[in-house]
Amino acid sequence: MSAQNPMQGPQLVERLAELAPEVRGFRPADQLFADIAALAVELIPGADVADIMVLRDGAVLSMGATSPLAAELDELQQRFGEGPCAQAAADSTIVRADDFGTETRWPRYSPAAVARGVRSSLSYKIYCAGSTAATMNIFGFGARPWDDDAETVGAVLASHAAAAVAASPWGSALTSPLGSRERLGQAKGIIMERYGVDDVAAFEMLRRLADQSDMGLLELAQRVIDTRTKG
Repeated sequence: MSAQNPMQGPQLVERLAELAPEVRGFRPADQLFADIAALAVELIPGADVADIMVLRDGAVLSMGATSPLAAELDELQQRFGEGPCAQAAADSTIVRADDFGTETRWPRYSPAAVARGVRSSLSYKIYCAGSTAATMNIFGFGARPWDDDAETVGAVLASHAAAAVAASPWGSALTSPLGSRERLGQAKGIIMERYGVDDVAAFEMLRRLADQSDMGLLELAQRVIDTRTKG
């Protein structure tokens, strides 16, 4: 990293202090999920219902759903052991279904979705570690509503959902560029104590500074730790 990078010592502490008021009001993950799901329906043409599906130890939980229908669709996929959200959670980053009326990948789930008036979906993996996984899911009542722009908007929203997951108590083992959860957790703890923010806000402060300074998240976390050890 260049010696001219200002994110060290007093400069880092000062920049964190500037960010703290912006993120101090950061809400818990479930509230953020509700906002993200609502934005997906608002911003993506053809999106009618959205939620975050969390799979934990064999149980399914719908969070931030814009309609009870989303929870019903999640439960159907759990019951059948197949579907776009389940596939995204297991082995794909993005799973797109343009028309459940002609879809052959999920022979049990697809007709069940059509019977409930749902013809299409977009699903994004946002978390996967051990027995826990999470996806952001967008459902449409019409067939083939998605295009590249829709996928891109969904991906941006999914990244925000992933940040909320990463900062949540059950997201510390996220399989992403976070790497060492111990180092990240220590840095978050320092920020929470020093600036009076919660864990989600602390992660957001780290993420913003990493983006602004073109540094890796773990490198920045280590520099935060160094500000504590150097007094």
